[in-house]
Amino acid sequence: MDFSENEHHAMLRESLVRFGRRHIPPGAVAKWEKAGSIDREVYRALADLGVMGLCVPVQYGGAGRDIVGMILVIDELSRLAVPLCTLYTFAACYGGMTIADLGSEAQKAEILPKVASGDIMLSYGWTEPDVGSDLPSVQTTARREGDKLIVNGAKRFCSGADITDYILALVRTGPIDQKYKNLSLVLVPNRSAGITITPIETLGHHGVGTTDVTFQDVQVPFDNILGGPEKLNQGWQTIAQSMLDIEKIEAAAGGLGVARAALEEARNYAMQRVQFGSEIAKIQDIRHKIADMEVNAHTAHLVTYHAAWALENGLPCSKETSIAKLYATEAARTNALLCLQIMGAYGYTKDFDCERLVRDALLLPIAAGSSAIQRNNIAHLSGLPRVK
Repeated sequence: MDFSENEHHAMLRESLVRFGRRHIPPGAVAKWEKAGSIDREVYRALADLGVMGLCVPVQYGGAGRDIVGMILVIDELSRLAVPLCTLYTFAACYGGMTIADLGSEAQKAEILPKVASGDIMLSYGWTEPDVGSDLPSVQTTARREGDKLIVNGAKRFCSGADITDYILALVRTGPIDQKYKNLSLVLVPNRSAGITITPIETLGHHGVGTTDVTFQDVQVPFDNILGGPEKLNQGWQTIAQSMLDIEKIEAAAGGLGVARAALEEARNYAMQRVQFGSEIAKIQDIRHKIADMEVNAHTAHLVTYHAAWALENGLPCSKETSIAKLYATEAARTNALLCLQIMGAYGYTKDFDCERLVRDALLLPIAAGSSAIQRNNIAHLSGLPRVK
């Protein structure tokens, strides 16, 4: 059993560390938060590293299928700047990995080369004002008229819809009385007539926001069903089989990066802050808190990379991705709050990254399947009977 990082991934991590030093100086993320957007030159510089295509087949301009490498990029980027990491997931995960695994040949040819070059991003349009964890109950509809689908309804918490190129929307394409049937995934171009996008103000994750999206008689080519027309009414099977694992593992990697960032912030502060004549890193209570943060980050690393390895090797891993998502995102929240305790009033100010890490971390156990949902998944996949 080899837990070492191979040479390729070690070089990839080092290139991202250098990228951070060059393009994300202290205070950069705070500026992005105030502006409400990321410096697109930084995003372009990230794309120029070639990381957008880590899960795009070579014939479409990518690097093949390197899920562990993609997770490594999310891990490092979320440690550096959560908003930039979010943009990366819109491209590499929602765009590259989803289309490579599930798209039709025409969709792959159209979208994947632009994902690999950093020119296309996707948003997931799944949840709705009255539908959260119970995804199969979506109310947004798509009816066929000739070679078009006419989409009507509303999506909530559709992150990045104002800046991405497609919304991958979960829609109902048949009677609602058949809950898990008659669902389809449709690639809806964001600038289509009849789409209204409204920003939602949130506590954290500034720089790349989330939105409400309404569809009013939006016309979409029938061929834009994910996987092609033959995948009509197979949306839930598609989500349950692979897309949830994709979403969970990228969320876990994001949590890991935030947990590491909070640990670094707390450690650095504790070694510099002097009280009662010495660094507070010599106080046992502070030392124990930092030790707990080390354990959280280390364990999050193990479960996240193990799940990524299983997914890359085609192994059944729904339980492992749920474990990773649950543990890593809760580790991020715990570490961010421990960092705040260690830094005290300074951690509550915008002079340090701590307060931003707290705001960003609080969302992580909620998004991409809440901690309660992950516990339900783990219990079911461990052989316990379903709760009626």
